[in-house]
Amino acid sequence: MAATIRLARVALRALRALRALRAEFTRAIVPFRLAEESVDAPGGPARDNGSVTAPTATPVLPPLRIGNLTIDTPVELAPMAGVTNAAFRRLCREAGSGLYVAEMVTSRALVERTPESMRIIEHDPTETPRSVQVYGVDPATVGAAVHLIASEDRADHIDLNFGCPAPKVTRRGGGAVLPWKNELFRAILTAAVSAAAPYGVPVTMKMRKGIDDDHLTYLEAGLVAQELGIAAVALHGRTAAQHYSGQADWEAIARLKETVTDIPVLGNGDIWSAEDAVEMVRQTGCDGVVVGRGCQGRPWLFADLQAAFNGSDVRITPGLREVAATIRRHAELMIEHFGEELKAMRELRKHMAWYFKGYPVGGVQRQGLAMVSTLAELDDKLGALDLDQPYPGAAAEGQRGRAGSPKRPILPEGWLDSRELSDDFRRHLHEAELSISGG
Repeated sequence: MAATIRLARVALRALRALRALRAEFTRAIVPFRLAEESVDAPGGPARDNGSVTAPTATPVLPPLRIGNLTIDTPVELAPMAGVTNAAFRRLCREAGSGLYVAEMVTSRALVERTPESMRIIEHDPTETPRSVQVYGVDPATVGAAVHLIASEDRADHIDLNFGCPAPKVTRRGGGAVLPWKNELFRAILTAAVSAAAPYGVPVTMKMRKGIDDDHLTYLEAGLVAQELGIAAVALHGRTAAQHYSGQADWEAIARLKETVTDIPVLGNGDIWSAEDAVEMVRQTGCDGVVVGRGCQGRPWLFADLQAAFNGSDVRITPGLREVAATIRRHAELMIEHFGEELKAMRELRKHMAWYFKGYPVGGVQRQGLAMVSTLAELDDKLGALDLDQPYPGAAAEGQRGRAGSPKRPILPEGWLDSRELSDDFRRHLHEAELSISGG
């Protein structure tokens, strides 16, 4: 009985904290919502409703237009394997508006309708627009996967992956190393755009600068994408060889924006805060930003981004109680998504270090939270924290996740010898497709 009462109290505290966090989200966006409501039309006079309204803020960028879609806040959540499932995307959507892309899924797995691939492209009924990212190296298989998604109304937007630097992808000629092969790159874009066009689904792509500094492809790839009907391009300002090390090259994003002028160009790399996003736009002129590791353990970053892009300096600074409430909410959504408590808790474990970055949570407590197996166990361990700890400031800011070190990309044999496909690779294109998802 005592344990039941204790758990009930913990749950009640978490619920109250969650409500407080949501209220803080609301306060973060109220200033510019009031500003929007205070005008009859862009540039129009303020309505005289007898009440005090916030001063009109000047948006940093207009809404992002991708084909027939309008994204009010020009921010995209980057696909991250094992992270950006429906549960995490919902947490982010509850914080702020944007385009939230599901985990990368391989075209072959989709065509084969493997259970995992079909789970990856599932969306919450309230999620709109629905966005998925497809990876593949065989144009026919990519086209078939895109047709499946579009014809069965499983997404409103499809992104193509040409940015993954993972060895299991690059050794098959995919991800960040694929644009090196001109003909193959063109064939994949053509197949995807052609398959999606009858259903009005825009296709975009995300890429890196190239394989390494001696084999850059991003400017040429951007022009080809524009020519072949891609609706927008996103550039991660690193090469495949860099992985996530060093500093993202924002100047490359600026050069791409100068080169590709007919479709939106989005920038990606080293956005750890709303201020970073605004600064990237200022330096590069890009039409929007893509956020990856910066939101790990920090879904409220999208509230900051929405506020910043609408000209507000309001930011979320959650204390430990609000963080605990967010973790509890994340756990509930994970269980709902996976339909299995143990699997959901195992998937949640990796997020703990990100959530507690900079907060005064001891090593033993962190280790215990990173091993939870049930919701009741999570409640116990969260309830044992000193939840009155305030936001720790700079300690909770900055880089998240592992940067690692540069790595020589693993490539198919003879990949760099020519920009064209070898006869041997051409014969085995279908076999080069991964049958698993991730990366």
